[in-house]
Amino acid sequence: MTETLPRSPDRSPRTSLRYLNWLYNPFQRLDVTRVYDLLGTETATRNGLYLNLGYWPEADDIDAASEALAMLVGERAEMGPGDRVLDVGFGFGDQDLLWSRRLRPDRIVGLNITASQVEVARQRVAARGLDDRIDLRLGSATSMPLPDACVDKVVALECAFHFQARADFFREAWRVLRPGGRLVTADIIPMPRTGGRAHRLRQRLSWWLVATRFAVPAENAYTTPSYHAYLRLAGFEEVAIESIRDRVYLPLHDHLRAHPQVIDRVHPAVRPMARLSLRISAEAFYSGLDYILVSAVKPAKTPAKSDWQPKRSGIEISAR
Repeated sequence: MTETLPRSPDRSPRTSLRYLNWLYNPFQRLDVTRVYDLLGTETATRNGLYLNLGYWPEADDIDAASEALAMLVGERAEMGPGDRVLDVGFGFGDQDLLWSRRLRPDRIVGLNITASQVEVARQRVAARGLDDRIDLRLGSATSMPLPDACVDKVVALECAFHFQARADFFREAWRVLRPGGRLVTADIIPMPRTGGRAHRLRQRLSWWLVATRFAVPAENAYTTPSYHAYLRLAGFEEVAIESIRDRVYLPLHDHLRAHPQVIDRVHPAVRPMARLSLRISAEAFYSGLDYILVSAVKPAKTPAKSDWQPKRSGIEISAR
């Protein structure tokens, strides 16, 4: 069926001022719900409401790339018939509709703290008659209103960097997973600082721009070794972390340069900064950002509670 997307562009002066303050005021910090309330449904995709950066090895437009990233996460989670899935930070529900159609899990429960997104996503699910298979709720990734050992998969598609804090999410994911269950994230973390002073400065600026504009808590600013260690501390095994940054950032940058009309789909206040970013090389603009695909398994035989004790772990969380 063809979906009528609930786009609601707001061109009021007040909203434009809010955008300008968010983007250009270095002292302005919005929490994650205010960021996504501001962005609303003005996404760069044409046929969906995806907000992810996409996975580009075979995609030729941002819609296909966004869908490909969702499928990569679903397939890495080994999602399929018989599964109960928890999708944390589901945005407008695009991936849940996709997984329900293609991968056919028995049930998807979603948690999201942005009420405006939950409302739109629920409307889209209801319009497709999928209320019995997709249950999208207002709720936190770090304090899940779910019982222990109730799902087979937990997935977080390009959102765990927002969680306050990500390590608490790992603990909660471990709790709600059944023994043998799998956690999969597609996540943004800092790159290790390398090279000379100029390169390290570019890396710091690159990360700072993302972290300050998109509500990334300081305690989430750690690189792959700490990410791995936090998962192990939460009780997970078979931890696998793969950098896919060269299949995300660089081809997205190239696509937007070749198709600048994509930028016209977002709010006018965003367009000047987006176009300015395209004048910078992808290597420089994304120099401070890694993009990782992560999977981990809750052991089949495990105690009822994790021994996770973050304050005594001594993990170095700095990107330096």
